[in-house]
Amino acid sequence: MRYDAGKDGFIDLMELKLMMEKLGAPQTHLGLKSMIKEVDEDFDGKLSFREFLLIFHKAAAGELQEDSGLLALAKLSEINVALEGVRGAKNFFEAKAQALSCSSKFEAELKAEQEERKREEETRRLRQAAFQELKAAFSA
Repeated sequence: MRYDAGKDGFIDLMELKLMMEKLGAPQTHLGLKSMIKEVDEDFDGKLSFREFLLIFHKAAAGELQEDSGLLALAKLSEINVALEGVRGAKNFFEAKAQALSCSSKFEAELKAEQEERKREEETRRLRQAAFQELKAAFSA
């Protein structure tokens, strides 16, 4: 990512601060923390590429608050065809389409994980009920 100064594959708080300043939408320290928290799936306090793409997915789906720094980031990341030309716009929209495709895969993965958790919980509940029945049989 362009603003990944540490070249570690993540955007941390300071890198996000610099990015927002360069984009002309500086944020407070608390605002930056709130931005990260809103899409930080693994709670590591920084943005992975996948979490960064989630910003654009949420913006397109209308899931961001109007005063959200993430919405400002998504809007600032739009393309100006007059400046970038048709080829630049083509590259931008192809990247956005790929990001949306990734986010669809992301949603499918989340749904699969939720269903797996439900199955595991149901299995645990059934085992616990069977154990209680056996326990009642032995104590009677």
